[in-house]
Formats: sequence, C-alpha cells, structure tokens
Amino acid sequence: MKVNKKNIEKYFDRLFPIPRSITGKGYQKSLDIISEIIPLKKFNYKTGEKCFDWDIPSEWNVNEAYVIDPDGKRILDFSKNNLHLVGYSIPINKYLNLNQLKKKLHTIKRIPNAIPYVTSYYKKDWGFCISYNQYKKLKKGKYKAIINSTLKPGKLTLGIAELKGKSKKEIFFSTYLCHPSMAHNELSGPLVTAFLYNYLKKIKNLEYSIKFLFCPENIGSVAFLKRFGEKLKKNIVAGYVINCVGFGKKYYYKKTRNGKTLSDRVVLEFLNNQKDKHEIINFFAGGSDERQYSSPGFNLPIGLLMRQMYATYNQYHTSLDNKKLISFDVMLKMIKSYYALVKKINKIPSFFNDKYIAKILKGTPKLSKSKISLYPKTMDINRLNISKRLNNETKIILEILNLCDGENTLLDISNKRKILLSDMLIPVKKLIKAKYIKKI
Repeated sequence: MKVNKKNIEKYFDRLFPIPRSITGKGYQKSLDIISEIIPLKKFNYKTGEKCFDWDIPSEWNVNEAYVIDPDGKRILDFSKNNLHLVGYSIPINKYLNLNQLKKKLHTIKRIPNAIPYVTSYYKKDWGFCISYNQYKKLKKGKYKAIINSTLKPGKLTLGIAELKGKSKKEIFFSTYLCHPSMAHNELSGPLVTAFLYNYLKKIKNLEYSIKFLFCPENIGSVAFLKRFGEKLKKNIVAGYVINCVGFGKKYYYKKTRNGKTLSDRVVLEFLNNQKDKHEIINFFAGGSDERQYSSPGFNLPIGLLMRQMYATYNQYHTSLDNKKLISFDVMLKMIKSYYALVKKINKIPSFFNDKYIAKILKGTPKLSKSKISLYPKTMDINRLNISKRLNNETKIILEILNLCDGENTLLDISNKRKILLSDMLIPVKKLIKAKYIKKI
C-alpha cells in the first residue's frame, strides 16, 4: 500500500459515513476496512467478561432511528447523520410532546450549527442530538421517537499487528476506532497508524519489534491490558497513543506519567529540531487511552504526539469535526513524524533498557590501566582549565560507572545526568568490552 494523500483520502471517504461505536457492525466493518491497509489479527472479548474493574458491555446495533415531527416529517434521522442518535440508545417507540422531547435532546447553544456527539455506554438510556439552530425551530405538538436498536450479548474486538525486530523489546502504538462520523478526533488516528505501518515495514534490521493496537477507546485498552498488559510491561521500550493528528498549526505533546522516559526523550529531541512550534503538556490522569496505560499498576511509558490536542478546539466531539476541518497534508506529515521517532528509537540498542552493575564498587576503578582507552594516561593540569581537563567521553564514563549500581538502567543514567543517548553509546560499549560493567 503506497503511503500518499490520495490513498489516505480514499480510505477516509470509505470510513467516514460508517456508524461506529465501541461494539457492533459499524466497528467491525471499519476494522475490516483498516485491515486492507495493515494486516490485523482480531482478538475478541465476550459480553460480561471481566477486565479489571470493567465489564465488556452488550453489543449495540442500530437499524434505524429518527423523530417524526407534528407535520409528519422525519427529523434527527440517524441515516442522514449518525451523530443524531445518542450512542448506545435503548430501543424506543413512543409519542412525546415538545417539553418531553426536549428532555431527551442534546444541543450546544454556543456552537449553534453543530450536532454534538453524546454516548451512554454504561447507563441504559436514549436520546437524540440536534444543532441549536434546528432546536430553536421545533414547534409545539406531538412528536414520535423511534429507535430500532438492539443490545444483546456479543463481542468487543481488538485488532493487533506486529513488525518483528531483532529484540523482543517493542515499540507500542495504540489508536481508537469507535467514534462515529468525525474526522480529526476519530479517523485521523487509525488512518495515520495504519499507513505508518506501511512506512515502517520498509525499515531493514529493526532493533525493536513494533506492535500496533486498534481498539475501542478506554474499554478496548483496558481489555488489551487485561490479556496482554504484563507482557507489554515487560517488553515495552517506548509507546504512543495516536489520535488528533488531522489538523493544527503546531505539535502538542502530552508526556508520559513518568515524564522522563525514552518516549519523552526522543519526542523532545525531535520537536526541538522542527520548524513547527510545539507545546508540551505534563501528564494528567484524564484524556484518552493513555489514562489506562498510565494506571499505577502498569505505568507504561506512553505519550501522545498530536497536532491540535483533543478538547482544545470548538469542533471537538461535534459534527463540525469533519472532512472540511482536516488536512491530508497534515496527516501525511504526522506519519513521517512518527516514522522519524521510530528511526531514532531504532538506533538505541535494546541493552539501554537493562540494568548494569559496575565491577568496582568500592573506590573508583583505575581506568588508566585498561587496554581499552577509557581515561587519559597523561594529564597536564597546568595547561588545561581544571573544569575541562577531562574530555566529554571520559566524563560520561565516570558518570556511568558511578550510577551502574544495579538499580539504574542505562536509560535512567541518561535521564539523571542529562546525557544524550547517542553520546552514551560508545562509552557503554567500551565499558562492557573492558568488563567494567555487566548486565544483571
């Protein structure tokens, strides 16, 4: 699959009209279409299955939903715009007066031409969504609300793909595919992720394996963690949730819970070398799937590199988040941005994630006697400024030896001493070869 704007737009146009939710035929159809771009293996969870504090919900499907106004006209028709129906609405067929109907309507007065996106996944309810402009025109009289939906035992499905590297250690990408017809906050994420796979599969000699997860937001990531979380916790070196990558003049980066992981380091180095401006957001517990991955029992190194961040633009969770809002140029740029991050991470050997212990723990080792050059054998302090008498490599070697106490990974040492990972590589290899440090 060629990675270009034409192909991204082609798949966007196929996916946009589909009425997706966290389960159901719309989600399954969307996952099948995405599978044309990236070879996804499906994993199913049955309704009622326990996933930590969550339960897999019933499967929801809609045949039709609309309201008949006093003139006998269909309004708020699900087939015309799937945002008109509150997600997971129970079946209903009843007459209501205008006041009764208004209690079941959702609208946004400050954005009068927008249809809001509303769900009720875990409370049995029903409702319709309407633009405020249309809401104002509703007249008194008898209305009929019809929702032909089903809520039955079924399944929730995840889609997973992998690229194998030399190491079992892995880079992890997660994206959600559960919102109905929205562009930036919905389809930009899965499309960028799917096409990113096609970019990355061309890399020869991958150091790390790469895993891609497509799931319903929140309940899907919880389900994934229930089945695969401990393995991911053991193997992950860096990870990102990909969403909101369809428009915006600058980058937004939401840090990992730790804030100083490899995921954070490579993004910050990348952003500091870009022409586009960027904004750094410290981790907070709300948001998207990162709140599941960052729960204390997992505390995974997963951040979010976005364009316009979720909940920071007026069109968020409304019908105005559509094709007119997004740019396929921006989406292509984000594919290339994530590709650049992987290239950076791929240059870092997997042993940087291991803990090492120094051979000499009492006193400092006499490095000048090593056959491998680790320390200057001749020093003329009178000719050199004392603060500069040790070259950069020697300084790094001394810091590594001091912190190789069996408690720190090499990445930890890089973070604590603010040493570039690229600057650490040769000193680490020298110390391993000279047997001054060893993996524990």
